[in-house]
Amino acid sequence: MSKSRLQYVCQACGYASPKWLGRCPACEAWNSLVEEMGGEVGSQRPAPPAVPVAMTEVVSTSQPRMATGSAELDRVLGGGLVPGSLVLIGGDPGIGKTTLLTQACRNLAEAGHLVLYVSGEESAAQVKLRADRLGVATPNLLLLAEANLEAILGACKLEHPQVVVVDSIQTVVKPGLSSAPGSVGQVRECTADLMRLAKDQTICVLIVGHVTKEGQLAGPRVLEHIVDTVLYFEGDRHHAYRIIRATKNRFGSTNEIGVFEMRETGLRDVLNPSAAFLSERAAEAPGSAVVCAMEGTRPLLVEVQALVTPTVFGMPRRTVAGVDYNRTVVLLAVLEKRAGMALASHDVYVSVAGGVNVNEPAVDLGVAAAVASSLRGRPVDPTAVAIGEIGLGGELRMVPQLEKRALEAARLGFRRCIAPAPAAELQVAGIELVPVSQVASALQHLIP
Repeated sequence: MSKSRLQYVCQACGYASPKWLGRCPACEAWNSLVEEMGGEVGSQRPAPPAVPVAMTEVVSTSQPRMATGSAELDRVLGGGLVPGSLVLIGGDPGIGKTTLLTQACRNLAEAGHLVLYVSGEESAAQVKLRADRLGVATPNLLLLAEANLEAILGACKLEHPQVVVVDSIQTVVKPGLSSAPGSVGQVRECTADLMRLAKDQTICVLIVGHVTKEGQLAGPRVLEHIVDTVLYFEGDRHHAYRIIRATKNRFGSTNEIGVFEMRETGLRDVLNPSAAFLSERAAEAPGSAVVCAMEGTRPLLVEVQALVTPTVFGMPRRTVAGVDYNRTVVLLAVLEKRAGMALASHDVYVSVAGGVNVNEPAVDLGVAAAVASSLRGRPVDPTAVAIGEIGLGGELRMVPQLEKRALEAARLGFRRCIAPAPAAELQVAGIELVPVSQVASALQHLIP
């Protein structure tokens, strides 16, 4: 006779133990094991033998992607939604995940695709309020306020939609499991069933996932392995701009980002993010420098701000937002040693305007220029952009795709680009490339 077995499952990684443990031995998380009923022992039936097929006999069918109506979202997806794919989108609460997907559903429905929107968190009336605000008025968009997985799968078989959105996967319940909604077992099994739905019926399924306080997707790590694409929707809720990026994409690049602006009427694509991030820049203020970062194939000009003030404590303070903290501390040490700046007696605050995060080494020179400008009280040349990695010896190192960065700076009206010495071999129309080899010489060009 089959019987259910009791087990304790870690809600962080999915590790199962026959007894309760205070600390998970797999992920070392404390107090994360929750009591769950496992599958029935002895109830498994042998599966029929599978017949392999030669690779040369497999018939490949290419189906056109479905455009979401958002150029920024399509860029990150690799050109649009792929039929039969499973897409997971995560982000902090209130960042705009539901708004983004509602707008995408509206555009897909208006293009003639049948879309099913499943809400497990809100009632149909609450979803309708948001839809009215976003201007949704199409019969091709179906709404289902349901958390039961069997009911959701039954609606999909009945209506045959081309796109299904599940908001969110942590609220969906599979009746055959005794664990609570949002538990590791429920999230894993519900996602697996939705994946089979997408593959069997060639439906594009998008699921919304919650995130933990550490910023990671809630649920088992296997969740990110099951899906085809993982998107993160991020940004500062106190700023208008939002960024979506892919950390996994089986049908496209993971180096692209999409930029949106949150407005009362929803999210708007920012097709020229460089101009948007520099629109409020005070060019004559000390402590401000413009750098060019690469996000995939897109050059992005942003403003780096620094504030250097005498410290009133024995230990100077270092506060950083938008760039890597450890790298900034190294840059301050290089400036003190190689450029003769007395920063040990000063507090240093560094921030990237607009709530953007840029962590590549190419912004080193811009950070150094902003710090030196604030310390000296003189502004950086407003017509110059700083590009280059700084080594521990104070040397300026080459960065990839320098020509594309310089072209973006020239398009926005900058006349000079302070760059590493190998830039002397490049010719870029509309902008003067000033090659330098040391950070001290670069600061002389940037801060007249």
